[in-house]
Amino acid sequence: MKRKTKKIWLYCLIGMMLLVYFFYFQNNSIVTSNYTISSDVLPQNFNGYKIVQLSDLHNKTFGKDQSNIIEKVKKSSPDLIVITGDLIDSNRYDEQPGLILLESLVHIAPVYYVTGNHEWWSGKFDILESKLHRIGVHVMRNTVEEITIDNEIIQIVGIDDPVNEKEFNTERTITEERITNSIEKIEGKDHFKMLLSHRPELFSLYSEYGFNVIFSGHAHGGQFRIPFLGGLIAPNQGLFPTYTSGMYKSENTTMIVSRGLGNSIIPLRVFNRPEIVAVTLKSVK
Repeated sequence: MKRKTKKIWLYCLIGMMLLVYFFYFQNNSIVTSNYTISSDVLPQNFNGYKIVQLSDLHNKTFGKDQSNIIEKVKKSSPDLIVITGDLIDSNRYDEQPGLILLESLVHIAPVYYVTGNHEWWSGKFDILESKLHRIGVHVMRNTVEEITIDNEIIQIVGIDDPVNEKEFNTERTITEERITNSIEKIEGKDHFKMLLSHRPELFSLYSEYGFNVIFSGHAHGGQFRIPFLGGLIAPNQGLFPTYTSGMYKSENTTMIVSRGLGNSIIPLRVFNRPEIVAVTLKSVK
C-alpha cells in the first residue's frame, strides 16, 4: 500500500514538473514565422526586401540583455524592423527591457515604431518617446516616411493607437481621421504603401485606403490557441476573435498580425509561443 502511494506521489510530481516546463516553454520559447507577400506595385529594387516585425513586448525579457530576441532577428537578416506597439506594460511600467532591445536592433536595421494602448495608459509616453528618439528609433506619430533604393520608393504610414484620445469619438473614427491626415502628406499616390497600426480589428477600415501591407499586433494571438479553431480571446474582439495571428487578405491589401512576445493581464500563453514575424516582399512585375 505504501509502495503504491509513493508511486502515485511520484507520478503527480513528474506530472507537475512537466506541466511547469510546458507553461515555461509556451511563454519563453520564441518562434519565427515567415511570410512572403507578392505585389505588382512593389518596385523591382525591393524584390526580396525583408521586414521583421516585433509587437507587444510588455516589458518581457528573453535572455541577458534580450539576447534571445536579438539573435533571432539577426538570423532573419532584415532590411527593416517594425515595432507595432505595447513595448511597455502600463500595469507594471518598466521601460528598460524595451530600450535595451531597441538599442541593439537599431544597429541591425532601421527601426520604425508606433504606439499601442499601453504606452498611453502608462501616462509616461512623453518620457519614453524622447528616449526612443535618442537611440535612433523612427517614432511614427501619424506620419509618413519614404524608403528609397536607387530612386525607387516605398512608403510607410504609422499611426498612434486611438486610446490616447479623451474625445467621445469612436476608436474607428479617430483612426480614420489619423489615416486621412497622414496620407494627405503622401506625394505619389501610386507607391507601394505599408501601414503600422497596433489594432487588427480595424482591418476593414485599413483596406478601404488601399494599403498594400498592414502590420498589427494587440491580440496576443488570442492568448490561448485551440488547435484548428484559433485564438480564444482578444482585446476589442472578445471571444473567438477574427484577427489574432498570421496573414489576412482583402482584395489587394494584406494584413499581418503578430502574436506578440509578452503578456499583460493574462500571464500565460497556451499553444501560442512568443513570435517574431519575418516578411519577404516579392515583386511580380
